[in-house]
Amino acid sequence: VQLQASGGGLVQVGGSLRLSCATSGRTFSNYAMGWFRQAPGKEREFVAAINWSGTSTYYTNSVKGRFTISRDNAKNTVYLQMNSLKFEDTAVYYCATREGRLLSRLQGEYDYWGQGTQVTVSS
Repeated sequence: VQLQASGGGLVQVGGSLRLSCATSGRTFSNYAMGWFRQAPGKEREFVAAINWSGTSTYYTNSVKGRFTISRDNAKNTVYLQMNSLKFEDTAVYYCATREGRLLSRLQGEYDYWGQGTQVTVSS
């Protein structure tokens, strides 16, 4: 199973980015997906998750109303639309897949991870 995250970059405060995570090697539509991030000097943390069908999503409080997770099962891809970006959103963002249809915010429940994509928010 491989996950390839992309879409990161340098953006100004208040700007937007859309991250993508393309997967292969697993029947994508059978599994929940998640996004996590790790800021410099901090532990990796949960950002958002989506169930197998895209009908259920969950966000950490700090991104609610600003970030949107979605998926396209026909393209084997999960997305993270990030709006109104803040300095504190600067981090390496990782996508992950878990063996199960239900979403989870727990890192230990995800079994495959992408390589990460850097998001830097500047003034």
